[in-house]
Amino acid sequence: MNITTLKSYTPATAQRIRELLIQLSRSGKDKGEIPEEWFNDIINSPWHDILIAEEDGQILGIATLSVTMGPGIRKNAYLEDFVTDTEVRGKGIGSALWNAMLDWAKSKGCRNLEFTCGNGREASQEFYKRKGATVYDTNFFRKPIA
Repeated sequence: MNITTLKSYTPATAQRIRELLIQLSRSGKDKGEIPEEWFNDIINSPWHDILIAEEDGQILGIATLSVTMGPGIRKNAYLEDFVTDTEVRGKGIGSALWNAMLDWAKSKGCRNLEFTCGNGREASQEFYKRKGATVYDTNFFRKPIA
């Protein structure tokens, strides 16, 4: 298995990533295709990447990461999406992606990897705890900009 960063857009890659994101959040299935522009914005940015876990030409998992910057030179990595195909869970692909995320964050000069994990995702939460992540009691807010 190889883990690389997405370097170019193809319709087949976009479709496979969409399929994985639907496994992560069922609400995505009604949103249609992911625009090519979204992929290109990530590919062309020094502060964002999509990590791809691939074996025998098949994408088995992904992680979408961004660098966030605080005052001064403080940088953190933010994990937006992290999913492995349901057919391969428990086979080490998530752990390999996790290690690649930490390497990515370190290479960008980040101090922390930050992320949220929704209620009802006990298996995911246990995975993060086993990896040494600290769980904070906090609320996540989102304000749409219209």
